Amino acid sequence: MTPLTAAETYLQDFHQRQVGVTSAAFAHLPAHSAAGSWASSYDVLASLIPAIDTPLSVLDLACGDGHLLGLLATRQQNGLQLLGVDMSEAELAVARAALPPSVRLLQGRAQALDVPSASVDYLVSHMALMLMDDIEQVMQEIRRVLRPGSQFAAIVGRTFLLGEVNDVFMRVFKAIASDALPPLRFGDRRAGSEAGWRELLDAGFADVEFDDINVPWTPTPAALWAALLDTYDIDRLDDEDRQRLRSAFLDAVTPLQAGDGTIATGWGLRLVHARAA
Repeated sequence: MTPLTAAETYLQDFHQRQVGVTSAAFAHLPAHSAAGSWASSYDVLASLIPAIDTPLSVLDLACGDGHLLGLLATRQQNGLQLLGVDMSEAELAVARAALPPSVRLLQGRAQALDVPSASVDYLVSHMALMLMDDIEQVMQEIRRVLRPGSQFAAIVGRTFLLGEVNDVFMRVFKAIASDALPPLRFGDRRAGSEAGWRELLDAGFADVEFDDINVPWTPTPAALWAALLDTYDIDRLDDEDRQRLRSAFLDAVTPLQAGDGTIATGWGLRLVHARAA
């Protein structure tokens, strides 16, 4: 088995400690774009899978605790075959407990999928591909398992926080992280831009489309800070530096509070959608 990279080792440890953190952050928040509105960013992907009675195979890559697979399984759709792959056995254990036994779950890396070639009709992924090392190999594996003419769709990060609070957070975070946070690169920079995704999808894919998905949220500063504690770079800070960041951040966002004490923010995501050529 290929040894894990430094980033993968950290992510394994994080998701062992924080099982289900991604669905906890996104599953309860409505999402919208110029193209439509959805109950959550997971539902954006689920809506792309047609509700038809002909056989369809769906692979959720980096399925985590199985929330997206659960949305699809509740359809009880004739002929819908569901498969989830994730690197974290801890996340998969939660998924196995929650999902019907008809959903297959495999532990593995996206760079070496234990899935037959040309066997998948829809490959979907939620908030994971922008974190992956060797993204070119990942995309080769995605194309390998997809049938010609089948669909690839991923929700990835576009911007961290929506609104003015993003600039405020980045300013106070960088002031502390520049000295306190050891370097650790997550993923490939190309996964953070439309131009980068066009480059990654140039070989083997066609009809590339993007949609900017916003997930608005109006938390109190305390609730926002609690959510930020479950993000990778803040998790990587030691306790003292995390407390320094908390104090600086809460002070800095005070002017952004509305009359009810909340802050207008949310998460900025991107839908990447393409057809296997």
